[in-house]
Amino acid sequence: MRSAPLMWYTMRMKRTNLVLDAQILEEATRVLGVKTYSATVNQALAEVIRIRKIQSLPSFFGNRLWEGELAEMREDRGRGKRGNNRRRGPR
Repeated sequence: MRSAPLMWYTMRMKRTNLVLDAQILEEATRVLGVKTYSATVNQALAEVIRIRKIQSLPSFFGNRLWEGELAEMREDRGRGKRGNNRRRGPR
């Protein structure tokens, strides 16, 4: 007689106790539009991470994203092998 194969589940959750300001928690729950305090904390943490990633973009790309003359760049458009008669879509 064969026994059922063992199944392993990876839990990606962390159970913890937090001391939170009740008024802030209630307001965050209302503002975020979620039903539970756990969902509030999870969404708030995700939002903080998202904002920090956005704030770090300038340091990733450097202080100056663009250098050059826009008008000059536009003059070069379409001067490849096909010439200037190239259409970009229905007109």
